[in-house]
Amino acid sequence: MLETLATYLQYPFVRYALIVGVLIALCSSLLGVTLVLKRFSFIGDGLSHVAFGAIAVAAVLNLTNNMLLVLPVTVVSAVLLLRTGQNTKIKGDAAIAMISVGAMAFGYLLMNLFSTSPNLSGDVCSTLFGSTSILTLSRKNVLLCAVLSIVVVAAFILFYNKIFAVTFDEDFATATGTRAKAYNLLIAVIIAVIIVLAMNLVGSLLISALVIFPALSAMRLFKSFKSVTICSAILSVICAFAGVIISILAGTPVGSTIVAVDVAAFLVCLVAGKMK
Repeated sequence: MLETLATYLQYPFVRYALIVGVLIALCSSLLGVTLVLKRFSFIGDGLSHVAFGAIAVAAVLNLTNNMLLVLPVTVVSAVLLLRTGQNTKIKGDAAIAMISVGAMAFGYLLMNLFSTSPNLSGDVCSTLFGSTSILTLSRKNVLLCAVLSIVVVAAFILFYNKIFAVTFDEDFATATGTRAKAYNLLIAVIIAVIIVLAMNLVGSLLISALVIFPALSAMRLFKSFKSVTICSAILSVICAFAGVIISILAGTPVGSTIVAVDVAAFLVCLVAGKMK
């Protein structure tokens, strides 16, 4: 098995998959704790459906680089979700459901009406559940993912104290002079960037797992925000690395395998937490 793995690692596309998987897992886990505590766990799911709709529009417009459309649309939708979720008439979960379902339906409708692809069902399946092959990641994808990941991690570290304050008591943070709305906006923009990065690897339907499972697993073991965040990041990176390796050796879809490993890690942490 080790010899087979060593052989695979000689190929650039395998190394690309490992690098991208680890970077996306790290970024998603950092914001996952905040989203879970703020009861916005499914914002990742909603934004991923928006990204699906944007990808469909980009395909219809024949854009060579769909990131130019998908990223701005997803960021704007994240801001709208945040603003709408704070509306007393439309609660956060209802806003997410409204935007996500509408965007996915609109995207699939466009792909059916204007698609020039001979394999529409294959394209939709790949977008929803991630690519079934790790051959799709290019050097350009890896570089873009690396740059955006550095920006996300740097922003989280730089504004860690403010994010902590906004996460636990937004009203108190506002009363003490913290611009809570601005930092909520920062959180929304960062999670939108993560969603767009993760689309190619795990697909729009599985992205929420990368955000939710590491945070919930860490919460079974630790109680403080800092400890949970660090543990979540470590677990997420390990699960992503293991998922990509298993996918390579077993020939399974990358995204589904990573999520399966995340679920297994959660069950282990659940048992360990009860024993502790």
